Amino acid sequence: MVGFYELQLILLVSLCLIFLLLERHVSRRKELKEKDLHSAERLENGEPTASHNSLATLTRQYLIVYAIVMGADWLQGPYVYSLYREQYGLSERMVAVLFVTGFMSAGLTAPLVGVWADQHGRKKLCLAFCLTYTFTCCCITIPYLPILLLGRVCGGISTSILYSAFESWLVSSAGALALPSTDLSTIFGRATLVNGFVATGAGVASNQLVTLTNSFTSPFVASGALLLFAYLVIRASWGENFGGSGTPSGKDLFQLRRLGQAWRIVRDDPMLLVIGLTQTCFEGSMYLFVFLWVPSLQEASPTFPSIALPLGYIFSSFMISMMLGSLLYSAVTTQSGGLTVHAKLSSLVCAFAALALATSIRSDSERVRFWAFCAFEACVGMYYPVQGMLRGTLISNEHRATLSSLFRVPLNVFVVVSLMTGVSSARSAVLSASSLMLAFSALMTAFVVVARADDHVFPEASLRPE
Repeated sequence: MVGFYELQLILLVSLCLIFLLLERHVSRRKELKEKDLHSAERLENGEPTASHNSLATLTRQYLIVYAIVMGADWLQGPYVYSLYREQYGLSERMVAVLFVTGFMSAGLTAPLVGVWADQHGRKKLCLAFCLTYTFTCCCITIPYLPILLLGRVCGGISTSILYSAFESWLVSSAGALALPSTDLSTIFGRATLVNGFVATGAGVASNQLVTLTNSFTSPFVASGALLLFAYLVIRASWGENFGGSGTPSGKDLFQLRRLGQAWRIVRDDPMLLVIGLTQTCFEGSMYLFVFLWVPSLQEASPTFPSIALPLGYIFSSFMISMMLGSLLYSAVTTQSGGLTVHAKLSSLVCAFAALALATSIRSDSERVRFWAFCAFEACVGMYYPVQGMLRGTLISNEHRATLSSLFRVPLNVFVVVSLMTGVSSARSAVLSASSLMLAFSALMTAFVVVARADDHVFPEASLRPE
């Protein structure tokens, strides 16, 4: 069976390279055409031709850091479950408790993380992420349950920062440079593509590290080293930005008033409510998938446990699939990247993700489940730039990180409830619930966001679609 997964990885890599070459050819022609057009317009108006340089600088600053931190995160991906379950000998129920601890930590701290990022600075929170996640890596290498639980708490806080402060820093920086929404869309697309490259390499690297050291802890040690490197890069190359006035309030540490304002903004805008619903359904399903894909494939494998599955190679195949989704996103948005297009893509992505999970439940074949999971990861590759553009367009700069984090509260509640249902005995039920919620999210996006996109009044400080 190892030969099968190696062959699938080679096929996926080959397919990805072909699409990369095609995408590069098309995007290069478009960039040259736009550069000539913009240069001519600025020369006619007597303006400097610095916009292209600003885009290149911001793209480089963000993608270098993004690649390092996501590489550190992905190094841990293939072996979290196996480290707890196989090396430390914990029961599947206890493994679920550890995962739940992380999600509860993320859910409880998500709103505060967003507020602190907006008030105290996104760069500061990103630096804090590097330190807290390094501490998480240290804790996970110690097989003592209280230390492992402490590590999951810090890991939950780190996850909240990773998926709110970094994106908010990018969108705010792009707004400060007055870059058009198409440029922001380009950065999001490239970030997902870079993420796929990094994750693929991380899967192979973690597989090799485990083979060389005969220990599941080695990828976590390497992850901690990368995070410390990311700290140095952020400190040296990033500028600071804030939400609102950027003046922190010392009287209200938990910023309850600001959270109340953010909630009223969401409550009064049905489009933001649906975006929050989509984030809960999709990212909740994705986090459950992280916990369930290993036992699901093992359950369907006729050779397990006598022959162990090559989890690193399987993980790399998933990441290549995510890259293919990112390339598809870039191809679709090349000609038109407005709000309506992204709303339609959001609905389609949720629908196809629901179908992929439903297929994995219906089939007992290991190969069918593998390809269904690859299809789900392709949807993940499209989801991140789509959702990032929707949030960047619809949410004002003042509350961007706060709202992004606020959306994570129901997300983590959904994951916690699902994991506490019994996981092993209810694996199919959890995936079925995820599939149904994704289908519901697809319908709501179609009926609310797509229908209202053309008539929406954009927030004053957000980036307008062209």
